[in-house]
Parts: sequence; C-alpha cells; structure tokens
Amino acid sequence: MGTTRGEIVAATLAVLDEHGLDGVTMRAVAARLGVQHNTVRWHASSKGRLLELASDELLAHCLDEPLPEAFPDRLKELSRRCRTALLSHRDAARMVAGVFAAEPRTLRYADTVVATLLAAGHSPRTAAWTHWTIFYLTLGLTQEQQAAQETAPTLLPDQAPADSYPALAEVLPYVGPDSFDQRFEFALDLIIAGLPRAEVPVGQGR
Repeated sequence: MGTTRGEIVAATLAVLDEHGLDGVTMRAVAARLGVQHNTVRWHASSKGRLLELASDELLAHCLDEPLPEAFPDRLKELSRRCRTALLSHRDAARMVAGVFAAEPRTLRYADTVVATLLAAGHSPRTAAWTHWTIFYLTLGLTQEQQAAQETAPTLLPDQAPADSYPALAEVLPYVGPDSFDQRFEFALDLIIAGLPRAEVPVGQGR
C-alpha cells in the first residue's frame, strides 16, 4: 500500500515540530517516512505546496461541534480555536502566514466566520474585512508568541528608562511575554466593539 497524502501531511507537521519551519524540506519529510523523495513530490509538487497542505490541516478541528450559536460568542470561539490550532505546532503561524492555502478546511473556516458576521447583520464588506482583521491579528500575535518561546524577547527596564521613554516605562508591565492570552482577548473584544451596531437588518438584502 502506497504512502497517502495524509501521511505526507502528518510527517510534514512532525518535521515542523522537530526542526522548525526552516527545517521542513521535501527530503526531510521523505526521510521521516522512509520513502523516496519522488513519493513526496507525487503528492506535493513543491515545498510551497507541502506547506499549503500542512497549513490547511491545522484548521481541521476548528469547526468541531459544539459551537456557540449566538454572536459574538460564536465568532470569539472560532477565533480562539484558530489561535489554539496555530499554537499546537512549532512555527505554525509563520508557516501559515507564508502561504495562500485555498484548501477545503481553510475555506470552510473562512466561510463559517464570514457567515457568522453576515448572520449578525453586517455587510459583506464588513464581514470580509473583519474576518481578515481577526485572522491577521491571530497570525501576528501567535508568531510573536512562538518566537518568544524560543528566544524569550522582552523589553527590559534598562532599554526603556523612564527619563527617556516615560510612556513606555509606564506600560512595561503589560508588554511582557506572559500576556499573550490577555492581549489576544483584549484585541478581539476591541475589534468586535468597533463593529457597526446594525448595517443591514437580518433577513433583508445586502
């Protein structure tokens, strides 16, 4: 029995976890499976295609039931699940940010988020742009968080002394590496609070 696409994708994610994004190559995936390089290439013609398939796999369980029915709880839960999925594998946010995965799971996730916003009475433009705003927030913050896990970057008091940077010194307790969850929830709430209250009555044309 030949190697399946699912096995190729699983091996790609395993290599990602072990070696990071820069270590993901067609040959590394083939070596992990104990197959020839051409076997991987038969399922994915390039490294970029391999990363597209792996990125799509990350979102496999974001739509699992139960999901809240009411807005904005449904939107928040979908966004949290997306972030959790990205955090589940090393360098996953950087991987997803570097590809355009127009694949079934990615498209179903986007469709569900947009449908949630449309059902809440928002215009197509607001629904689309809100989805992308939250997705970009999630990618950016998760990339920062995953980089911090390896290099632990932080702004130290001696880098922002109060006499030179008084405002930064005042907020320094809130920009450390331990506040990612709180920062994500704060930004998500801010985006939702900024949405128009009612653009189009639900059930009427948009």
